[in-house]
Amino acid sequence: MGFRFLILFVIIGIVELYAFQAIKTVTKSKWILISYLVISVVAILFISYQLLKFDRSVGQTKMTMVTLGLLLLVLLPKLVLTLTMLMEDVLRFMMGTVTHFMGHNSDSFLPERRKFVSQVAIGLAAVPFLSLIYGMTAGKYNFKVIKQTLFFPDLPDAFEGFKVTQISDIHSGSFDDEEKIRYAIDLINEQQSDLLLFTGDIVNAKADEMHPWIDIFNGLKKYEYGKFSVLGNHDYGEYLDWKSLEAKAENFVAIKDLHRQIDFKLLLNENIKIKKGSDEIAIIGVENWGKHFGEFGNIDKASENINPADFKILMSHDPSHWEYIVKKHPKNIQLTLSGHTHGMQFGIEIPGFFKWSLAKYMYKQWAGLYTEFGRYVYVNRGFGFHAYPGRVGIMPEITVFELKKGNIVA
Repeated sequence: MGFRFLILFVIIGIVELYAFQAIKTVTKSKWILISYLVISVVAILFISYQLLKFDRSVGQTKMTMVTLGLLLLVLLPKLVLTLTMLMEDVLRFMMGTVTHFMGHNSDSFLPERRKFVSQVAIGLAAVPFLSLIYGMTAGKYNFKVIKQTLFFPDLPDAFEGFKVTQISDIHSGSFDDEEKIRYAIDLINEQQSDLLLFTGDIVNAKADEMHPWIDIFNGLKKYEYGKFSVLGNHDYGEYLDWKSLEAKAENFVAIKDLHRQIDFKLLLNENIKIKKGSDEIAIIGVENWGKHFGEFGNIDKASENINPADFKILMSHDPSHWEYIVKKHPKNIQLTLSGHTHGMQFGIEIPGFFKWSLAKYMYKQWAGLYTEFGRYVYVNRGFGFHAYPGRVGIMPEITVFELKKGNIVA
């Protein structure tokens, strides 16, 4: 642990040195340089203090989220500065080497830093700096309604045009704006769907995080074909140090009961069939199954009494479940709805053209719609936020699916 902290402090020292060099090249004002140093030192000391006092028995708090936000705000722009200045140093070294071996006399082996390069570096660093500020102030509540039309050759006739709304990853313990959450609930209600599905993570860790928001979520309208939900990895209390196993178990019971309190039917490795006319479809809900976050879900148990020919919608919080188990499962799960990744809450998306996030290096299916073996999985980008108190580029999502009969569009 001590060695890792040493490496971290060395990296921070290098980053701070390069960032200061950039500022120093652009301005010679003593007061600007002193102010920069004071602000940097205070920020680093504050972040270090908050990280060292983090208590795993308490878990994430508003202060830990502020601390992480400040850490990113301080670190990412300076990393951009460092990389730009480092590239300049490589060029300076190459030029100095050439000059030296050509025999030219010079007072210094390395040419002086160019002001223009430092100005460009500061300009580039301003992009993540301003983006992170936007993400923490407006982006985290910039809810987007994403509509998807999905085609299935085996969709029962009565369900032609059937609409399903999905939300995921509420993370109620992170909320801090009642008006924005009410607005999101109104957005969900406006979609006029037939069915509402919630794919897990109602809290960050503790049941009482949801208590201030229960009345607001009870503002969700009644749905003709019901409201169903499953658990996510955060709902098991695995990320806290509990005083006792009994306390952890009591919290888990309370979290499961939250679903009842907001009028959702929680599916725990089970299924329910909904009927429309003479046709029916199965809604399957599994507990969390994640390649890296606990394998509580049991698709075999959840799909008992269901035939491969039946039309099925599976709710499974972690998309790695689809990748490793569901997409080749003999029960033929036509549509799986997941969440979990949040798209890392940071990335770039140009709808229909381009999307990128660090999440893509962790999950093969990380945001949006994917098709394989004639089956769909959709990964919702999440309703709330966790750890970093914001969203940049990857916005909070409410998804509306319209089911149509026809050939699958890959």
